[in-house]
Amino acid sequence: MAKKGKKYLEAVKLVDRTKAYPIVEAIELAKKTNFVKFDATLEAAFRLGVDPKKADQQIRGAVVLPNGTGKTQRVLVFAKGEKVKEAEAAGADYVGDSEYINKIQQGWFEFDVIVATPDMMGEVGKLGRVLGPKGLMPNPKTGTVTFDVTKAINEIKAGKVEYRVDKAGNIHVPIGKTSFETEKLVENFTTVFDILVKVKPAAAKGTYMKNVTVTSTMGPGVKVDASSVTAR
Repeated sequence: MAKKGKKYLEAVKLVDRTKAYPIVEAIELAKKTNFVKFDATLEAAFRLGVDPKKADQQIRGAVVLPNGTGKTQRVLVFAKGEKVKEAEAAGADYVGDSEYINKIQQGWFEFDVIVATPDMMGEVGKLGRVLGPKGLMPNPKTGTVTFDVTKAINEIKAGKVEYRVDKAGNIHVPIGKTSFETEKLVENFTTVFDILVKVKPAAAKGTYMKNVTVTSTMGPGVKVDASSVTAR
């Protein structure tokens, strides 16, 4: 651990904590300060001027990143009848109903995203206590409760990410891997930034984008100058 600590401290020296960097510079710095040997994920964090305790200031949804996330998502689809064949044809990793509900109840989690047809939600709802805390519960707001399973699967496989404001008013979204070209990461970041601006609750008062940072999996956070994103 000491070795890791040393590398982290070296990475921190490259970042001026008092400065908000233009987006291109911020992403290049986040890539440069990635000191782990694997292809780390770059994540964007947004601290928003919202009160998540109020129903009209909760932000939740999903967006397809133009350049994907660099990770292949394993998709489990809960469906029956013709929708089973459709899901299989669209490239779902697992498709079924009660047998997968039983497997999950027994502790199986070999998947990343769940899609469910609306007529399956009565059954899937039984898994709320297990899936809810892990953020895996299908939701119409994120397009994972739908009869259009082909579209849902295609979007997830193409790089769809979910965003949800936490209790402290923060949103964390992966925007790709450190191996991505800077321009592709900037495009992904801007896509997320734009959608968050678009879904700003009318009830939110004061500064909306309070703090924006990008960081690699174990690297230091790099502050982003929000005005450099809107100016692009």
